[in-house]
Amino acid sequence: MGTLAEFKTITDTEDFFEFFDLEYDERLVNSKRFHIMKKFGELVEKATGHDMGSETKLLEYYRFALLTVYKNFENGYSPSAADVWAMFDNPSACGTCSTSGSCSDVEEVSNGNHACTSTATLSF
Repeated sequence: MGTLAEFKTITDTEDFFEFFDLEYDERLVNSKRFHIMKKFGELVEKATGHDMGSETKLLEYYRFALLTVYKNFENGYSPSAADVWAMFDNPSACGTCSTSGSCSDVEEVSNGNHACTSTATLSF
């Protein structure tokens, strides 16, 4: 496992698994990528502001969080329709804003169609 600074530079799902030296099924990650990363991001966000005692403990929590989310999907977890459709409450043209209710970069361009002016990034 690397450092927290290295963790913060990762943007690809597979790179998170490799960073934490976790085995994964590429087919499962390809089909559930959005949901895995959304749930993992929620758990990472929950740790924000909590004193874990050390960088190592924080990274261990992140590793456990990713493993837990992945295993849930591997064992058949499927988000409810309400979870999936809730992302459409704030329509946008990109994945960055569709998962964030606080995005201010969504603009209506015409007839209810929306466009996003932000750039997609993943940071924790």
